[in-house]
Amino acid sequence: MTRRPHGAHAPDTYADSTAPLPAPELTEAECRRCGTYIAGLDGRYACGVCGWVNDHSEGHRRLPRADEDPDRPPAGRRRPRQLPGPPPEAGDPGA
Repeated sequence: MTRRPHGAHAPDTYADSTAPLPAPELTEAECRRCGTYIAGLDGRYACGVCGWVNDHSEGHRRLPRADEDPDRPPAGRRRPRQLPGPPPEAGDPGA
């Protein structure tokens, strides 16, 4: 596995573009730790059997920036606060 030093990026990695990113490509490989057949997106994998994960820099394409995320809330707005879960019942040992 080859890793780039932090801060070293390909020249067009963060080029400004108004075009939307292409859909991710489904890729398949064997887990490097246990040999399980796994699938990932754009060469980024995580094995559900042994927990192995390859480094994000090994992917085939750059990852999208936060401002390219279509689900990102508008600037200045925060996500709504999550409601607390149900209260524990009287018979629960954690109560």
